[in-house]
Amino acid sequence: MLSRVFLVLVLLNYAISTQNVQVPTPLGKILGTTLTTRLGKSFYAFRGIRYAKPPVNELRFKPPQPAESWTGIYNATSDAPACPQPGSSSTTPVSEDCLFLNVYTTKLPAGRNNPKRPVIIYLHAGGFYSVTSRSNRAGPHYLMDQDIVLVTLNYRLGTLGFLSIGKEAPGNNGLKDQVLAMKWVQNNIASFGGDPNSVTLYGYSSGSRSTTLHIVSPMSRGLFHKAILGSGSALGHWHMPTNQLDLAKRQARIVGCPDDNATVIIDCLRKTPAEELANSFFQLTEFGFDPMLIWTPVIEEDFGQERFLPDHPIKLIKSGKCAQIPVIAGITKDEFAQRAFPVLANATLLQQLNSDFETYAPIMFIYERGTKKSKEVSKSVRQFYFGVDPINNASLQNLGNAYSDSIVGFPINRAVDLLSTYSSKPVYYYQFTYQGRYSHFYRPDSNGTIPNGVAHHDDLIYLFYISTRYPFFNASFPESKMVGTLTSLWANFATTGDPTDYSHNEYIGNIEWVPYDTTTKKYLEIGEKLTLKEKLFEDRYSFWRNLYPLS
Repeated sequence: MLSRVFLVLVLLNYAISTQNVQVPTPLGKILGTTLTTRLGKSFYAFRGIRYAKPPVNELRFKPPQPAESWTGIYNATSDAPACPQPGSSSTTPVSEDCLFLNVYTTKLPAGRNNPKRPVIIYLHAGGFYSVTSRSNRAGPHYLMDQDIVLVTLNYRLGTLGFLSIGKEAPGNNGLKDQVLAMKWVQNNIASFGGDPNSVTLYGYSSGSRSTTLHIVSPMSRGLFHKAILGSGSALGHWHMPTNQLDLAKRQARIVGCPDDNATVIIDCLRKTPAEELANSFFQLTEFGFDPMLIWTPVIEEDFGQERFLPDHPIKLIKSGKCAQIPVIAGITKDEFAQRAFPVLANATLLQQLNSDFETYAPIMFIYERGTKKSKEVSKSVRQFYFGVDPINNASLQNLGNAYSDSIVGFPINRAVDLLSTYSSKPVYYYQFTYQGRYSHFYRPDSNGTIPNGVAHHDDLIYLFYISTRYPFFNASFPESKMVGTLTSLWANFATTGDPTDYSHNEYIGNIEWVPYDTTTKKYLEIGEKLTLKEKLFEDRYSFWRNLYPLS
C-alpha cells in the first residue's frame, strides 16, 4: 500500500500523547503530532496527507485522481516532498509524487461534540512554477493562535501542472489539483474539527490568480464560501490563451524532444525525468528574468472533458457566472518594484529596452504582443512612466511602479471593481504598508539589511512562520503586533465574512473596514495603524483602465 501508511496494529488503541494524536476520517485513521503556536498554545498538525494518486507515468499531464482509502494508520507526522521546481535543497526535497496537503487545528471532535471551526485553505505563491506548502515555507504557528482550521496544499507546477497543447492535454491540471484538494476538505475536514460549510480560500500571488479563477470555475462552485486575494489576480489585462502549444514546443526542444506535433511532444515529455523539466524552467525566459508568468492557466477548449475554465474570467463575471461570496483583496505597498534592479544593473538589457521598447515591454509587463494594440499600449506605457527621457538608474522608482502596477496592482484593482459591481457580497480592499525589519527583498547596496519598501510576499511574513528565512516572532518581537493584526483580520473574515466585526481585540481596535465600491473606492491601509483611505493609486490604475476598458 502507500508508503506513508503504516500497517502497525499496535497503534490501533487510539492513544494520544503530548507528541502524537490519532484521528479517524472517512478514508482511514491518520496519525499526527502536536506543535506549539507563537503564544504557547498547543495545536495538532497532520502533514503530508495524500489527496490524489501519484500523478506519474500514465497519469502525468492528466487530471488528478482521488486518493484511495487505506487500512491501518496513515503516518502524517512530517512534511511530504514539494512538487518538482527549479533547484532543490536539503530543506525542500522534491518529488513528482507530491499531491499532499496539511491540516492544522487546535481542537478535535470529542464524541458527538464537533467544534466546526471555520476553515482557511491556503494556495501558495510561486508563479505557477515554484514554492510549496511544506511547513518550513508555510508554517501554521501564527494562524493557529486563532480559532480556525488551516489547510495548506501542494499542486503541480510548471510543465507538469500547466502543459496545454490541445486534446491530449487541455491544460489547468495544477488548478484541477486544487479543486480535488478542496473536495477532500469537504469530505474530511469535519474529522479535524473544521466546518465544511465555512471555507475561506486564501491565495497569494499565483495562488491568488488561482483563487480568482476558482470564483468563476464551474468545477469549484460550492467548495468554498469566502475568498482572500493576496497580491495576484487573473482579472487584469493578462492575455489568456486557449493553449500553449508554442511554449510546449520550446520546452520539448530544450529537453531534446521532437516538436513535430502535440502527440509526439507529449509522448516524449511523459518520458522525460520530472526534475529535468522543472530545472529547465529558466531557459524559457525571454528578457532577463521576464516574463514573470510563463506556464499559465488557459481557457480550455471543449474536447468532452470537464473544463475548469470555459471562458475568460472577466466575461464569466460580467455574465453573472461567478460565486457570490465575500472577498478580501489587496496588495503590498511596493509589490514587484524589486524587478527593476536587475534590469537597470544589466547594460545589455537596458540597451535593448531603450532601443526596442515595443518588443520588450509586453514581455516585462505581461500584455499582448505583436499586434497594433500592443504597439499602442507600449507607446502609452513608455510615455506615462518614463516620458521622453532614456530609462536609466534615475528611472528606478518609475520602472518599479510599472512592474508593480502591471503584474499585481492593476489586476487586483480591476478585481475589486468587477467583484464589487457584479457580486451581491462585500469586497474589502487593502494596501499593506507595514515595513518591518525583514523582507523578501533588500536593497542591493545594503548588504541584506535594509528592505526596499514593502515587497511582494512581505505580508506573508506575519501570517506564516517561514523558518527557512525569518526568526520566530514570539511576543518579545516588535513584529508580534503585526502578526496579531493580520491573523485576527483574516480569522475574523473566515468566521463572519467581515474582517473587523467579530472581536474588536487589541490588534484591530474599533475601526470599521468599509467595503469597496466604485464610487468611494475605500480601502484599508494596514500599517503601523489601521487607517481607512480611498482611491489607491488612482492616477496609475486609471491609466491602465483607459488602456484596457471593460467594454
